[in-house]
Amino acid sequence: MADVLGTELVSLDYPSRLQTLRQHRVGLWDVVAEAHRAGSLDSNIRNRDDNDLIGLLARFPNIAVIAFNGGTARKLGTRILGEHAPRYQIIELPSSSPAYTLPYAEKSRQWQALRPVLNR
Repeated sequence: MADVLGTELVSLDYPSRLQTLRQHRVGLWDVVAEAHRAGSLDSNIRNRDDNDLIGLLARFPNIAVIAFNGGTARKLGTRILGEHAPRYQIIELPSSSPAYTLPYAEKSRQWQALRPVLNR
């Protein structure tokens, strides 16, 4: 996100990072509220409880674009959205996880798809 926004995030503490995202009209939300997972692979997610994405969108009706960080988040998120999904522009971004082996430069290039959305 720092590359997309053109601002420093890494050196900031967590509350300051969130404030910076808010200033750029970016919300941060986990699709999965809680789960059991051995290791870091998404394929190991078990006993998942999802966050209330529909409720979040009802509280913030101006949201028009949802970007998912990785394929698993997109798959779960669009399943949660169900019939509401067509109301939104949905962007699947490559996972920011270091376990995802796409080179950083390529991940960053794909994440740049957010720039036009943020500049509306």
